[in-house]
Amino acid sequence: MKDATTNSTASDQQIVAPVTVARRRRDSSSLKPVTNPAQVDEVVGHVALGTAEDVDDAVAAADEAFTAWSALSAAERAQLLLEAAEAIEVGVPDRARLLTRENGKILQESEADAMGAVRILRYYAGLVEEYTQDEVIEDARGRIVLTRRPMGVGAVIVPWNTPVLLAFLMIAPALLAGNTIVVKPSEMTPLALDDTLRILAEKLPPGVVNVVPGYGDQVGSALVRHPRVRKISFTGSVDTGRAIMREAASTVKNLGLELGGNDPALVLQSATIDDELISELIRGVYQSSGQICYGVKRIYVHRTHYDDFVDRFTQAADQIVVGDGLDAQSTIGPLNNERQYCFVKDLIEETKLSGAVVRTVGKKLDPATWEGGYFLLPSVVTDLSPDANLITCEQFGPVVPVMPFDDEEEAVRLANDSEFGLAASVWTNDIDHGFEVARRIEAGSVFVNIHRVGASDVSMPFGGFKQSGVGRGHGFVALEENSELQTLAHRTDM
Repeated sequence: MKDATTNSTASDQQIVAPVTVARRRRDSSSLKPVTNPAQVDEVVGHVALGTAEDVDDAVAAADEAFTAWSALSAAERAQLLLEAAEAIEVGVPDRARLLTRENGKILQESEADAMGAVRILRYYAGLVEEYTQDEVIEDARGRIVLTRRPMGVGAVIVPWNTPVLLAFLMIAPALLAGNTIVVKPSEMTPLALDDTLRILAEKLPPGVVNVVPGYGDQVGSALVRHPRVRKISFTGSVDTGRAIMREAASTVKNLGLELGGNDPALVLQSATIDDELISELIRGVYQSSGQICYGVKRIYVHRTHYDDFVDRFTQAADQIVVGDGLDAQSTIGPLNNERQYCFVKDLIEETKLSGAVVRTVGKKLDPATWEGGYFLLPSVVTDLSPDANLITCEQFGPVVPVMPFDDEEEAVRLANDSEFGLAASVWTNDIDHGFEVARRIEAGSVFVNIHRVGASDVSMPFGGFKQSGVGRGHGFVALEENSELQTLAHRTDM
C-alpha cells in the first residue's frame, strides 16, 4: 500500500479542519493530511493536530459561554438549533461528496450521514415542550418538584465511520439541555464534520461550540482529564472506552460511552429464506463495508435452513461491486484507513489458515486501481470453530461468519456468548415469538426482521449491555443523560 504523497489539487490543499475556539479558527503549526481511502496518494485536505493548550482554551471558552447559554430558555435554544439546521442543509450535497472522499463510503450513505445533522437538530428542537415539563408530586407532607438542570461543559469525541450523524446524536441533546461543548473529530474523517460544525458555531453564541481535532492520546486525553469538563460523550472502541473511564475517574465525570459490538443475527426455523430476508441481511452485513457499530457481525441459522441460506446469501454477496464511493456503480467502497484494512485482511488470512471455508465473492469495479486503495472484496465464512477470532471479535469489515444451530436454546446461548451486547436481531415469520426470543438476548437493541442502518432511528434509545457501553443515547433519554436531575422539596412533619 502506498503512503500518502502530494497528489492533490490546490483547492484540496486549502481544505483544513482547524482548531476553533469561540468561533475563531486558529492556524496550526502541525497539520496531518487527510487522504482518500479509494486512492491513498490523494490528499483531500488537512486537519490540525491540536494540543493540550488548545483544549484548555476551548474548555475555558465553553465554560465562559455556559452561564449565558444555560440561562436561555430551552425554547430559545431550540429556535437557534432550528436556524442552524436550515443553514447546514444548504451545503449537504457538497459536504456528502467531501465525506465520501475522506471516508470511502458510497455517496448515498454519505448523503444520509451529512443530512443526519439537520434531521437530528430538528428532532431535538421538537422535544423542547416535553423536556421543560417538571414532574410535580403533591401529598399530605407538601410538594416535590423534579426538574432538569444542565451539566456544564461537555466533551464530544467522535468516531471516523459515521462522523457527522454520530457527532450530532451527541451534540444536539447536549446543546438543547443547556450545555456548551468541545468537539474532538476523528483525525481520519474531520473535514465534512468540521464544515458542519463551523456553521453550527456561527449560528450560536461564541464559545457554545468549540472544536479541537487531534490524536486521542493528546487531545482526547486532555479533554477527558480536564477538571472543568463535566460530561464525556464518546462513540468508539472498547479499548478507548476503558481508557476514558480510567482517566475520567479522578474528576468523577458523567460518562456516555457507546462502544463496540459483535452483533448476532438469529434466523429461526420459523423464518422464510426469501429474497427479502437475504437482501436485508446483505445490507446489514456489508453496508459501509461492514464498518457500522451495530451492523451484523455473525449469523446463526437453524440447521433446516442452513445450506439454503448459505447458498442464497453467498450468491447475493457475489453481486456486490466494490469501488470508489463516488462511482454510482459501487455497492460498497474501501475500508477507511490502513490500520483497519490490515486488521481485516489479516483476520481473513488467519481464518483461512484455521481450516474454515472462506468464500470471497463480489466484483472489482476497477481492477486497475485496486492496489491504490483500501479495497477488500466481501467474504462469507463457514465451518469455523466456536472460539475463532472471526466469531469473537468485532471485525468491522466486509466479512461474516455463518453458523448453524439446532434449537432456540442453543441459538440464544450462542448469541449471548460474547462480552459485547450492542445490538442483535431475530428473523421469523412469527413477530410475537420473535419478541419473546429477543427478550432473552443480552443486547441494548434487538430488532425483529431488520438489522441495518435505519433499524434504530433518532427517537429510539440506543446503547449497549456489558462491554458495549455505558448509558443511553438517542431519543428523549439523551436529554436526561445530558442533564442533572434536581429535586426541589417542601416537606412538613406528620
